[in-house]
Amino acid sequence: MSDALPGAFAEIADDFHALTGRDRLQLLLDFANDLPALPERYAEHPELLEPVPECQSPIFLITEVEGSGREATARLFFSAPPEAPTTRGFASILAEALDGRTVGEVLDTPETVTGELGLAEVVSPLRLNGMAGMLARIKRQLAEKAGA
Repeated sequence: MSDALPGAFAEIADDFHALTGRDRLQLLLDFANDLPALPERYAEHPELLEPVPECQSPIFLITEVEGSGREATARLFFSAPPEAPTTRGFASILAEALDGRTVGEVLDTPETVTGELGLAEVVSPLRLNGMAGMLARIKRQLAEKAGA
């Protein structure tokens, strides 16, 4: 199923698909616990981060680009409250799969990737829309910043 997914997403999708319902939810919660903390430059200036209104919980993100064009390196940073573990889990999956990739790789990530993790049976479609909203904002920011 995950053949068409970018490498890191394919590995994550395979991990989720190897599990059943409750275990998939637990893996999502494990991802939530692994969300990297914001660097100080953003933690002290939360107004620099963009909100993601598609998410049911308050989440904010910002991207950085090292270089220019599609070969530039994409950096992703998220802020999500600990009491929003599903949202934190989605952000952590996106961070693990996309942070440090080229801007081109991120821009080429299909929007369908959020539906291919096998989470539809354990989280609501509204929550999956939130993850899609995060991905759309990441792509837009990177395209603008990299001039790609």
